[in-house]
Amino acid sequence: MIALSNNKAFKNASWLIGAKIVQSVLQLVISMLTARYLGPSNYGIINYAASLTAFILPIMQLGVTNILVQELIHHKESEGEVLGTAIALNLFSAVLCVFSIAVFSFAANRNEPETVIVCILYSAVLIFQAAEGCMYWFQAHLLSKYFSIAALCVFTAVSAYKTFLLATRKSIYWFSVSNALDYMLLAGALFVIYKKLGGQPLKFSAEVAKRLWSRGRYYIVSSMMVTIFAQTDRLMLKHMLSAESVGYYSAAVSCTGMTGFVFSAVIDSFRPVIFESRKKSEELFEAKMTQLYSVITYLSLAQSVVMTAFAWLIIPLLFGKAYSASISALMIVVWYTTFSYYGSVRNIWILSEEKQKYLWIINLSGASANVILNYLMIPFWGINGAAAASLITQFFANVLLGYIIFPIRRNNALMIRGLNPFVLKEIAAKLIKRRPTEDQRQ
Repeated sequence: MIALSNNKAFKNASWLIGAKIVQSVLQLVISMLTARYLGPSNYGIINYAASLTAFILPIMQLGVTNILVQELIHHKESEGEVLGTAIALNLFSAVLCVFSIAVFSFAANRNEPETVIVCILYSAVLIFQAAEGCMYWFQAHLLSKYFSIAALCVFTAVSAYKTFLLATRKSIYWFSVSNALDYMLLAGALFVIYKKLGGQPLKFSAEVAKRLWSRGRYYIVSSMMVTIFAQTDRLMLKHMLSAESVGYYSAAVSCTGMTGFVFSAVIDSFRPVIFESRKKSEELFEAKMTQLYSVITYLSLAQSVVMTAFAWLIIPLLFGKAYSASISALMIVVWYTTFSYYGSVRNIWILSEEKQKYLWIINLSGASANVILNYLMIPFWGINGAAAASLITQFFANVLLGYIIFPIRRNNALMIRGLNPFVLKEIAAKLIKRRPTEDQRQ
């Protein structure tokens, strides 16, 4: 029974990872072509609007997405009410958030009507993201195969549409609403599949709404702090320098994210194994944590070395000579990937050790440091200052704070242990040794 469950979970994860790989490749190609067509300035405006929308996304979600899978599992008899209520709450919140973005963008960019219109059009994506709750129903039932197929089909169709926009040389406004089209089609497809698979009728319940709010609200601030990590640099670049600088910086960051699905796949593969090992013994648990740290360290270092050495070639090849100013920023910002993924691994340790109460301290400290560093370094060093601020912030939040906050110091010890290359060598040796054995059994 356990083996069957594990096999189903593995297949579920495989569909998610496979679809994510294809989507990542498509997204990179479309982003590259869009950046070339729009140029640094307009590409910067689009990314500014995306950052503004991402910044307010945690407020729109009300923390509900953090607890929805668990709610659906624990309340299977009324999952229609849970899902329907979650979508209704997010939809109501989304309308208010779109209005808030319109007000803010008008106030902050009063003399730039094009920027204001792009921000409002782009923010429409929040309305359709409210229906994203259906995705968590598929996760709760280990039916991500259907979600992955739907997402892949929709993303491919929208990529073709974006290619059409490029071929017909449409204005920036058309590109502003393309993401909303993506989520609109996906929401429709997921709802149809949900009904076909026998999902309960969606209903709203005031009682369920109170429960979701009371449990989810604690995640809003934490999610906001994480968003500040990722988006503050672009927002501050726009208001302290120009939209063009946002375009250059976004090109550099896009390059570092090209291999993100690899790191996500590795972490997702280790996560259930680590949780299971925690039940067996402390020694086994720490060994698995050390192995994960080792894999992440050497993968990210390899990426950083390659991108630093070939940044002069990567940027012109992917984005064109117009983005040459992004080369130096890429050489700096790529080094934060190691420390960024250290944070993802650390969160597994924190959850296993039930020390979640320290997450808000980490996130708040990191977000505050990010804002201060960007404020000090952008005027002095431009987009390179934003890149350096991101690098320092990630190191501070995911390494230094581990020594400052005493209860999580043990995690840092495992992190340091993972730097030993012999740990990685042992993992590779086990994988090589295991393969013939498995083939022989078949």
